Amino acid sequence: MKLFKALLIFVFASGLFGCNEEPKVEDTISTFYFIRHAEKDRSDPNNIDPELTQKGLGRAMHWAEILNDVPLDAIYSTDYERTQMTAAPTAVKKNLTVQYYDFESINIDQFKVDNLNKKVLVIGHSNTTPAFVNKMIGEEKYLQLDDLQNGSLFIVEVVNGKTTNMQLIFNCNCPD
Repeated sequence: MKLFKALLIFVFASGLFGCNEEPKVEDTISTFYFIRHAEKDRSDPNNIDPELTQKGLGRAMHWAEILNDVPLDAIYSTDYERTQMTAAPTAVKKNLTVQYYDFESINIDQFKVDNLNKKVLVIGHSNTTPAFVNKMIGEEKYLQLDDLQNGSLFIVEVVNGKTTNMQLIFNCNCPD
């Protein structure tokens, strides 16, 4: 009987003090891929909404190949011809509808919530792409891209609220 009481006290004490672990909360991982639109047609300096050049179309196809193995959940683009045309090959390949955003009015916190646990491609411009990344990471790290720089890929990953980021630069052997 003493052995039984001792065992019962041991089991009870183990239950109180031995299992202090809090329930495991599921990890949240959101990954955002930011690119600038591909090369635009500069033949008419008065055209504020030009399409892509042949080289730009080649780069857009190249982005679709680069992102081929990424299981994207969403694609966002500004409402300009050049960004939409850059998004199109990836959207077709992934069978996704491009969603439009206005950088000036985007709510970053809501954008993060809306895309929690997703892999997202965001297409913008030489000024808005680095600025969007800066908003996502909460610091002024990246500068406006040179107007002829169309090969930067920014990756922002948010894991359990902690953010990491990097910039990769791709050259394109696309036809002129």
